Amino acid sequence: MINDDKNLIESAIKARERSYCPYSGFSVGAALLSSSGKVYTGCNIENSAFSPTICAERVAFFKAVEEGERDFVKIAVVGGKKGEPVKEETSPCGVCRQVMAEFCKGDFQILTFDGEDIRRYSLSDLLPASFGLKK
Repeated sequence: MINDDKNLIESAIKARERSYCPYSGFSVGAALLSSSGKVYTGCNIENSAFSPTICAERVAFFKAVEEGERDFVKIAVVGGKKGEPVKEETSPCGVCRQVMAEFCKGDFQILTFDGEDIRRYSLSDLLPASFGLKK
């Protein structure tokens, strides 16, 4: 069980190593902590047609949901140029934020990392006017 922010960031960094990003060269990793204490990881997977591309955050969420998880605590997201260490903060895209809103309350935590500092945001901070199921 991973419950501290640093370990969750490290899990996201490890997941990032499996990214498939031959078109953008930008690799992203995510590590999603469920309330059961299990961590689900994901990496971005690109496709030459672009629209079938999927973000790391959605991979992690969809793996968790497929395994029956529906209650989440926080997610760590890291990204940067493939093959280089994390040097910049990477925030979830709008589609990923909306997926998070489908399963999480506004106080769900999103962690980012710029190679030195961990930043914490709530889902409400990053997606103040989401739509869908009300939690």
